[in-house]
Amino acid sequence: MTDPFPLAARDAARIDRYAAAADADGWLHPVHQALIHRRNWLRMLAPRAVGGEERPLPDVVRLEEAIARVDGSVGWTVTLCAGAGWFAGFLPPHLARAILATPRACLAGSGAPTGHADREGDGWRVDGEWDYASGAPMATHFTFNAWLRENGAPLLDADGQPRMQAFVVPREIVEIVPRWRSIGLTATASHAYRVAGAWIHADHGFVIDPAAASAQGPLYRFPFLPFAFVTLAANVAGMAAHFVDLAEACIARRRNRFGGQDEPLIEVPAVRAVLEGVRGRLDEVRGRFYALLDACWAHAAAGGEVEDAQAAQMQALAQEWVAASRHAVDTLYPYCGLVAARLDTDINRVWRDFHTASQHALLLPQG
Repeated sequence: MTDPFPLAARDAARIDRYAAAADADGWLHPVHQALIHRRNWLRMLAPRAVGGEERPLPDVVRLEEAIARVDGSVGWTVTLCAGAGWFAGFLPPHLARAILATPRACLAGSGAPTGHADREGDGWRVDGEWDYASGAPMATHFTFNAWLRENGAPLLDADGQPRMQAFVVPREIVEIVPRWRSIGLTATASHAYRVAGAWIHADHGFVIDPAAASAQGPLYRFPFLPFAFVTLAANVAGMAAHFVDLAEACIARRRNRFGGQDEPLIEVPAVRAVLEGVRGRLDEVRGRFYALLDACWAHAAAGGEVEDAQAAQMQALAQEWVAASRHAVDTLYPYCGLVAARLDTDINRVWRDFHTASQHALLLPQG
């Protein structure tokens, strides 16, 4: 049975206590980092056989939502780095075991294919630069996608298209390029990074596909796109729920003095209806989201495959949850007053984090 309280109150308090300081410093507070490693959150999606925890996906998604509801930067970093840890299920077991045995192991990376890998002997000569590696300062390994070449010419797949492959490399051959300057999620330190002509063994290349998984559990039979959609959507929704809580507190402190009135703004029927409306919509979509995720997971855990129709339904519902979250945040913001625009307030930090996270390419508004 899924734990209804996926994040311990003591852990939530620690995350919250240092969130503003981390935002100001541009990187997670040492207390955040220590907590992340102590709880093994970065290993929770890696195979048990190679040193991971291989937790059920619905439990992980609920935990990621709960962390993001406390602080967006911690939630986002955990989600992206734990998601990269999931790739261990597609690596040669000896390599996955070695990576996870690294003290304070953390994988960070980017999905954009902005580099090349040239075949050289029994490996590849890699050159490229990639953006947006959340958690880069604490990464022990980096992942990326690169176009494959041989003798300077692109390698082609069976359809005659250029081939792309994923790779994982140690931090020692990576140069971090510090250019993360977003208005939100500042403490994720999602910097760029480059690999300049380094040689890596072919074992460090992998394919993210259930048919190519080296681990056999249901986590590694789950298709990548629905996996990515549900984890990212839960983060954005967690940040939105946090904003709604803070917005309600702001509205409760404001007064309505128009038209000869002098009453708490939250007691104005139209305002109360707006607040209840956005909460109701978020709760309704969230309920359907987890009902579907739990059903798909139960099917996969019983040995079934996630069909294309199920995957499409999960992606659509994740998008619907993100859309409801955007609606909630953008609808309530005008009622919050200038406190929501002040850089030194919690509600402003959450607003900035939400609007940065929801810019992820997978979460583009549909229709």
